[in-house]
Amino acid sequence: MNIPMKRFLILCCVVICMFSCNSDDGGNNNNPFIPNALVQFQINLNLPLYDNLSFAGGSHYVPNGGGVRGFFVFNLSGDQFLAWEASCPNHIPSNCSTMTINGVLATCACEDYEYSLANGQLLNPVEGSDSFPMVNYRITKSGDVLTISNN
Repeated sequence: MNIPMKRFLILCCVVICMFSCNSDDGGNNNNPFIPNALVQFQINLNLPLYDNLSFAGGSHYVPNGGGVRGFFVFNLSGDQFLAWEASCPNHIPSNCSTMTINGVLATCACEDYEYSLANGQLLNPVEGSDSFPMVNYRITKSGDVLTISNN
């Protein structure tokens, strides 16, 4: 093999490695109770269905947008949004593990766990037991459209 061909092949390998490696793990899930499930959904903030997201502290549950039990979208500051898996992160998905929104909290009916929609943390942990925060999904805003994903 001649030298230009070798250089071309090495360059191709380097380019492939660069595009296949991604240091952004915003969509990775390390929770043993929540299986990885595809999330790819767009929200147009101009639609009346999403009026509650037009102000800081507003939230919306998207039951069929992907994830294990759907996801919550939370308006943190008026222009910064967060997306969280709606299945309780401290239970295997079951009939009681789909959380509900209660103001700025997400509540799990299985054990009455409460999580902050502002940071995903469990607010009432059981002493002596391990606990997991809510599973976060990647969210980007372009104009009036939010894109929620985990890939």
